[in-house]
Amino acid sequence: MIDVTVETFEAEVIATSMTTPVLVDFWAPWCGPCKTLGPLLEKMEQAYGGRFKLVKIDSDQEQQLAAAFGIKSIPTCVLLKNGQPVDGFMGAVPEGKLREFLDKHVPGDNEVLAATDVQEAEALMESGDLETAQTKLLEALEANPENDDARFDLVKLLISMGQLETASTVLKPCLSQIPLKLRFEALKQWLDALSFVTTDPMGQWSLEKFDALIAANKRDFDARFAKARVLLASDDWAGAMDELLEIIMRDKKWNDEAPRKTMVGLLELLTPAKPKAGVDHTGKSAGGIELMGKSAVQEDPQALMVSSYRRKLSMMLN
Repeated sequence: MIDVTVETFEAEVIATSMTTPVLVDFWAPWCGPCKTLGPLLEKMEQAYGGRFKLVKIDSDQEQQLAAAFGIKSIPTCVLLKNGQPVDGFMGAVPEGKLREFLDKHVPGDNEVLAATDVQEAEALMESGDLETAQTKLLEALEANPENDDARFDLVKLLISMGQLETASTVLKPCLSQIPLKLRFEALKQWLDALSFVTTDPMGQWSLEKFDALIAANKRDFDARFAKARVLLASDDWAGAMDELLEIIMRDKKWNDEAPRKTMVGLLELLTPAKPKAGVDHTGKSAGGIELMGKSAVQEDPQALMVSSYRRKLSMMLN
């Protein structure tokens, strides 16, 4: 348990909540029920072994924070995940109700272990140790098969390592989800393209052969789509999307909208991961509280490319 002020709120609450649920206890020294609830909250923090973080905010001393959360009475507790308030309660609730509240939102031991493995795997991938990263991600899935982050990272890693059959096996359980999550649809489109290059005779054609067919018939969508997949397999993402846009421009519904679905998938895969820090380009915290002023953010070239092709796709579809 720590006391938080407006100066430390961003680091202790918003940034921490990106990886660990944070329970914020708004209290005041004169509040009788606060004196009952406070020790119980501290007891629960210890009992849950670090699976959530408890912070206390003196609502009299930190009126800006109290106002930002719309605190009307104390004690009031607010739970944050990923920089956002997700639930809360008012008053000095009994231990049973508090446990019930926490168990709705706080991950179990296996979930924590899996999340830790995913974080370690991401660091290993950045350092280039792909084999160890793969092992960590497999351990994460074994600990928590419902961890979508672990499954997504593992499939993406397997594809990048050329283990397409294994990647397809790991991805398969996600493809039956309703609705199908966009990032898993994106992996499917990428995997389909790479599988095409290795299994279909057209996947071995030269680009010149495709260009000759397209020059003879600009509506040869089979050639264009196959060329897009070959370009994708060679990591020419922009070239692949240009071919897909040519099909979409001429026939949005061709082949059950396969070009559109593939392009949406590529854009999803190319979109840079959101920063895990809590301040965005508006100068507000992820919780929507203006604390630090505006910070200049420059998009990297990949983000600019994604933005450009999103606009192009939108223009074609409208």
